[in-house]
Amino acid sequence: MTIRTILVDDEKLAIQGMQLRLEPFEDVEVIETCQNGREAIRAIKTLKPDLVFLDIQMPGFDGFSVVQGVMEIDPPLFVFVTAFQEHAIRAFEANAVNYLMKPVDEDKLADTIERVRQRLAEKKSSDEADRLRGVLSEVAPEAAQDMEDGDTETAGRYEKLINVKDRGQIFRVEVDTIEHIEAAGDYMCIYTGDNSLILRETMKDLERRLDPRTFQRVHRSTIVNLDQVRQVKPHTNGECFLVLDSGAEVKVSRSYRDVVARFVH
Repeated sequence: MTIRTILVDDEKLAIQGMQLRLEPFEDVEVIETCQNGREAIRAIKTLKPDLVFLDIQMPGFDGFSVVQGVMEIDPPLFVFVTAFQEHAIRAFEANAVNYLMKPVDEDKLADTIERVRQRLAEKKSSDEADRLRGVLSEVAPEAAQDMEDGDTETAGRYEKLINVKDRGQIFRVEVDTIEHIEAAGDYMCIYTGDNSLILRETMKDLERRLDPRTFQRVHRSTIVNLDQVRQVKPHTNGECFLVLDSGAEVKVSRSYRDVVARFVH
């Protein structure tokens, strides 16, 4: 599969350098280059790439503004490339595949491309399953129902215990004790009532291991254990906060307001 890629940087030399570094990856095709955020938003919406290497500090629209500007479409994968380490946390909060420091290290770039391949393969499998369900519902509704029944049968197969390797130790975490989980790139911050642990895993992979009847996404980068919610606090612009048993507060974005509906009947 060809990874259709856009490079965004306000420095021409930086774009040329990235193009050279990407040449060894035969499945990566650079379809466009942009030198500012406005150009990038237009190109992403028009060309619908699979991947965008995105500089953060640019005049006008910075890299984070570009991400926000394409959220109404099915966005591509983003890799932030910058000379400033202090942007790392915001990059991970934006659910970037990775964060590369300039000058880009070849080994880290190779690791990043492999992560991209895995993410795209997961997305393709999910999209194909959805398309198959749609076709079956029209031409063979009984078969479509069989697929749904199969999904229901697996509901009892979610994990009850997760092993987390953190700080040189292996912690055995009971899933029911998890209050919420926050994404930081390909790392997950798992919070229990009295502890926090770091797990190297994507949010999508971790979601597959958790029972969706209990664990729900309330933000692009946050999963909450609904059994641990004790209060809903309205906020501005249609957003709200969930107060958990420990007293911690987790923000619910407008995109996930339907999750809160079950608490306010």
